[in-house]
Amino acid sequence: MSAQSRLQQVQGQLSASHPKGLLAGEVAVITGAAQGIGRSCALLFAAEGAKVVVSDLDGSKAQKVVDEIKQNGGEAVVVAGDVTADDFAKKLIEQTVAAFGTVDHIVNNAGFTSDKMLHTMTDDNYELMLKVHNVAPFKIIREAAPYLRSKDPKRAKANRSIVNVSSVAGLHGNVGQTNYATAKAGVIGLTKTVAKEWGPFGVRANTVAFGHILTRLTQAKELGETIEVNGKKIALGIPTGGKKKDDKPESYPHIPLNRPGTAEEAAKAVLFLCSPLAAYISGHTLETTGGMGI
Repeated sequence: MSAQSRLQQVQGQLSASHPKGLLAGEVAVITGAAQGIGRSCALLFAAEGAKVVVSDLDGSKAQKVVDEIKQNGGEAVVVAGDVTADDFAKKLIEQTVAAFGTVDHIVNNAGFTSDKMLHTMTDDNYELMLKVHNVAPFKIIREAAPYLRSKDPKRAKANRSIVNVSSVAGLHGNVGQTNYATAKAGVIGLTKTVAKEWGPFGVRANTVAFGHILTRLTQAKELGETIEVNGKKIALGIPTGGKKKDDKPESYPHIPLNRPGTAEEAAKAVLFLCSPLAAYISGHTLETTGGMGI
């Protein structure tokens, strides 16, 4: 049997066992879901039957994702706002429950970089990364505790999960990213602790550590893409020194698969960890890197 035939057979088996989708009827909260990996997660989860809460700092872009999901027959709502705001976690979970009645999955994807060499990094620059990548996910998870840590036997058997997004920077460190690498390493510790504390309630918690995925964070910094947080503009991307980097295989010798990943491929890793296919996986860090770093 060819690889393609085998793939089609497996897909057919999955469709038969989950005819309405891997996440049919389940409620998924995805932060940073207006673009990039978060957007791809929202669209993919909706295609697999989930009711999706599209959360993002940019409410207008988030609404476009919701509109796209609805046009394809799915269910979704927007909850816009800054994940670092003191009241955001409460707002996010309250509006999720008001719209869909409960919470089954949380994907803490919102984040960005703010790079500087360690000796020039300010306290504010360092602490901002911790607020976005550590404090915000912690508050969102804690706020969802009444819905995820349910003692109801029916809920205990339901598919419930948390996926926190990390990075290879959190596993190996990275020059110019003391703040980001520290925060992304913290994500792994947070996830493992949640897995241990909430596992008895049937809740799985996993981390996905991305490598080079084609998003705003990995494009050329010279393109001028920015994000505004607390009234301050932060430049996104990686400095290239004016050099153009193409997508030819020889351009990525550090990645065994010889190319960056796409947002859609990244989203599939997240879907896997949230789906029943990962029913006995918890406390794990899934490296989605094309082999980078092995």
